[in-house]
This record gives sequence, structure tokens and C-alpha cells, in this order.
Amino acid sequence: MIGLPRTLLARSFLLIMVLIVLSLAASIAIFRHVEQEPRAKQMAQLVVAVVNLTRAAVLSAAPEWRSALLAELAEAEGLRVQAAEESDVLIPLHDDRPEVRLMKEKVRNSVGTNTRFAESRNGVEAFWVSFMIGGEEFWVSLPKERMQPPRSPVWLARGAMVLGLALLGAYFIARQVARPLKEMAQAALQVGRGETPQRLREEGATEIANVARAFNQMSADLAAHERERAMVLGGISHDLRTPLTRIRLAAEMSGDEVLREGLNADVEQMDAVIQQFLDFARLDENEAAAPVNMQILVQEVAQRFAAQASTLALDLQPVPLLAARPLLLKRALGNLLDNAVKYGGGEITVQLRQEANAILLIVADRGTGIPDAQREAVKRPFVRLEAARSDASGSGLGLAIVERAARLHGGEFRLENGKEGGLVAKLELPITS
Repeated sequence: MIGLPRTLLARSFLLIMVLIVLSLAASIAIFRHVEQEPRAKQMAQLVVAVVNLTRAAVLSAAPEWRSALLAELAEAEGLRVQAAEESDVLIPLHDDRPEVRLMKEKVRNSVGTNTRFAESRNGVEAFWVSFMIGGEEFWVSLPKERMQPPRSPVWLARGAMVLGLALLGAYFIARQVARPLKEMAQAALQVGRGETPQRLREEGATEIANVARAFNQMSADLAAHERERAMVLGGISHDLRTPLTRIRLAAEMSGDEVLREGLNADVEQMDAVIQQFLDFARLDENEAAAPVNMQILVQEVAQRFAAQASTLALDLQPVPLLAARPLLLKRALGNLLDNAVKYGGGEITVQLRQEANAILLIVADRGTGIPDAQREAVKRPFVRLEAARSDASGSGLGLAIVERAARLHGGEFRLENGKEGGLVAKLELPITS
């Protein structure tokens, strides 16, 4: 069974088109039904008039002028009058059309019940009708064109043009309904990805305009809340730097070496968390895009983590220059490598290659991986897995910064479990001119 199309535009257009075609077919059927009786009456009046005039002409004409009169009728009016013969080969007139049956009934009521009809007599095709003069039967023929409704190609062309215009109007009506909903669906997807979409047009039908206005207000409120949260987060993180500096100075002045080292380690962890807060709070959209050599960028960032990982293998294939925000990409790659060092078992592989019209940056480790149901959740801010909650150095913002970097570059950030275990983080960045 063939179902309806999936899109609202196609479905609305199809339903309107079916309605138009059915309405047109019903109108034609009603018109033909209403036209049957007047058409049959008109044909019957024409046949009766021809028979009566022919009979009167034959009866009134002198025998010596009868042949000339019949020849004149055939030449001037296309009427052929001939006496019936027993050897006549007749093809009866088909009465499959209701108007033809009605016409024959009316003619017999006026001319006589023994009136016969034929569409061919002795191989001559015409509209033949018989009549009696005294006890003798005659046939008179009329051109078929007079008895058949006109079928002009012009009317067919006009009907097709009207149907085409109706279908074109149906398409624009369906498009007028589907277009704002499609734009709203795309904007909703952008909001779901954390982006701020362009304002929807608040026009059209009242209901559509009201929904677009409400969606625009919702999008603006979400963007304002995100900015306020970032400002608060940045302010708190910045204010924490001052007491941390005093703690670090107090630790340096302490004579207890164990206490000094412990305090310094705690301060470094807190400082790293604060730095992630500041990185997340920064609006990196303001960083100017520039041509970036991804091989050099990956090497620079990986060099900082070489001493922390047991093995750090680089597989960097030549790729084109990428128009990107270099500082944001460095933060994103640094967070991926930091995540791999903490939870990946120390064996890290970094790959760089081009696939189609995008650059793919892959960081793979040999850790425990992430369950399928939690891969999307860990990309959101302040979300950490149960296994990582005991790690005080984690802030839950590392992968959120990577997700933001991918989004701002028009790319995609995916997390997968490796075939041989561990986590595979893929940052896909489209190549733009």
C-alpha cells in the first residue's frame, strides 16, 4: 500500500490536487447529466424537422421534378433521400449514450414508431433515419457532424490550462503553509544544538505569526540566559584567582614540605578548573578566523601532553589549510588530550586526515570508554560520568568546550567506542574557502 508523502508540502499539495481533480470530474459528470435532455431534444427536433421537410418536399414536387429536387437537397444541405430496399446493408445506430436513446424515443414519438436509425447504409456512413410516405419507406441521411457534439481541441487545451493553473495555485497554497513550519523546524534544531538562530519572519496567517513571535521570544530569552550564565561563571572564576594566589604564597612560605607540596597540587587543580570555567565563559565567537595549518597546530598541542602519556602516537596526513579560530581549536584539542590522559590508560593516538570536504581530527585512547546512552549527555556543560565524580580535577566542561568549538566551525563532534576498547573522539571540521 502506497502511503502519503512524508513532507507537509508534498502531502498538502497531493491532497489539494486530488480534491481539484475529483471536483473537476464531478463537475463534468454533472454538466453532462444536465445537458443530456436538452441535447437529445435538440437532436430530435432537428431530425423531425428534416424528415417532415423532406417528406413535404417529396410529396409536393411533381414526379418529373423529384429527381432534381433530391439532387438539390444533397448538394445544398447534404441530405440524401433514397427509397428503402430489401437488399440494404445496415449498421444500426449505437445507443450507448443516454442522449442518443432519448433522442430516438422522441423522434419515434413524432415521426412514427416504425422509424429506424442507422449509422451506415450500403457502406455509406452518415446519420440515417427512415420515414414513410404512404406505404413506401424512404431513408434520409444527415451528416454526422450535425448529430455529434463538437470536440474542439481548443476547448481541450483551455481545460488543460485551467487544470494546470489550479494545480499551480494548489502548490503555492501548500508551500505558503509548509514554508514557515520548515523554517521553524530548522531553527528549533539550531536551538537544540545550542546555537542562536536568525529571527523568524512574523508574517502570514495570524496563528503562524503568533507561533513565530513566541519562538523568537523563546530563542532570545535562552540566548540572554546563556550570556548571563557565562558572565556569572566568568566573574566567579576570576574572583577565585585572588585567594588562590594568596594560598600559593602561603604554601611557599610554609616550612612543612609535605604540606607545601599538597597545597601546591590542590591549587594547581583548582586553577585548572577555574581556567576551564573561563574558557567556557569566553565568547570565542569574537576570535577572528584565519588560515590554520592543522598539522602544526596538532603538533604544538600534542607536545604539551607528550610527557604525561605513556605513548602518544601521531598520524598526521597532509590536509589543506583550514579557515578556523586557532585558539579555540587548541583549547578543544587540549581538552581531548587531557581527557585521554586522565581516563584513557595513557596510550593515545592522534590522527589527522581529510575525508570528502572535511578535515577529521581523531583522538583515541585505551580506557573504559563511555556507554552509548551517555555519549550525548557528556557533551553538555557540568555533566560528568559516575566513574569520574571522585576525580576532583574534573569540571565537566572539557567536552562541552569541544562541542562548542565544533559548532562554531560548522562541524560535528562525535564520541564512539573503539573496536579494541577505549574511547574515540572525532572532531569533523568542514573545509571552507
